[in-house]
Amino acid sequence: MLIRRKKGWEIAERDATPESIYRNRRQFLKGIAAGSIGAAATSFPLGRALAQGSDPTADLYPATRNTAYTVDRAITEKSKALTYNNFYEFGSHKFISDAAQAMKIRPWTVKIDGLVENPIEIDFHDLIRKMPLEERVYRFRCVEAWAMTVPWTGFPMKALVDFAKPLSGAKYIEMETASQKDTMPGLKQFWYPWPYTEGLTIKEATNDLAMIATGIYGEPLPKQNGAPLRLVTPWKYGFKNIKSIVRFTFTDKRPVSYWEQLNDSEYGFWANVNPAVPHPRWSQAQERLLTSGDEVPTQLYNGYADYVGDLYKDMKDEKLFM
Repeated sequence: MLIRRKKGWEIAERDATPESIYRNRRQFLKGIAAGSIGAAATSFPLGRALAQGSDPTADLYPATRNTAYTVDRAITEKSKALTYNNFYEFGSHKFISDAAQAMKIRPWTVKIDGLVENPIEIDFHDLIRKMPLEERVYRFRCVEAWAMTVPWTGFPMKALVDFAKPLSGAKYIEMETASQKDTMPGLKQFWYPWPYTEGLTIKEATNDLAMIATGIYGEPLPKQNGAPLRLVTPWKYGFKNIKSIVRFTFTDKRPVSYWEQLNDSEYGFWANVNPAVPHPRWSQAQERLLTSGDEVPTQLYNGYADYVGDLYKDMKDEKLFM
């Protein structure tokens, strides 16, 4: 068998300088020499990459917006969406954006295992370039009764399912968040059932709405919003939208998610939005818009009943709305 040993000077293809940057290098350097680094940073791919922390996926943004997904609300102010976040690994309050910057997102390996044809571990930078990226504007509804409207960039979760090639016995997908004890102080709180896990049925995961987000507001995802990849299921309460995913496990058993383990009388597996079904401690009939603070009526399935209603039509014995 021929064994090829990598030379010391060789690098992975994903780490090579993009051709467009290489070809523009002279013009970029002229901009620096002329004292116009600010202009260069907005005009050339290398400048944009530097401005975004040399993110090797920066050239993928902004992606083309899919106009099939529109909402009748204004997009939430970017600064609000990027600084009002739930991420219990970094604290049990909303203002964890600074603390989340400690999270290490490179390298980032994603494991796909369980009932699939070929279990695999793949680098995030390789995975994202195999996927069809697009931007979608979705409503987002937290179980705490606040809401926002967000332009996510990412790919349909169905594309990930097709990539994984699940076996016929796979009925669910269990997802797992990263556990970095050196960067996530919340993991010291042993009474929480770490790591954070969530799950969907295969039918939910392959619904047109289900999305794996890698970006927001035309840029790569910030750490506090779940970098480098997170789930987006806009018809469900926000706690289902697991962040910073490191593992997708295909299984024949329904996963018991993080919040179910904590309190299954208040947080269930399905977590579909319904204004007529209150949380045990507050009403879900209204929601507070994050930018304006206005109270508006909550919609069944967060306004996406036409997309997902048929998923649950024969499940009368299930607690679909908690």
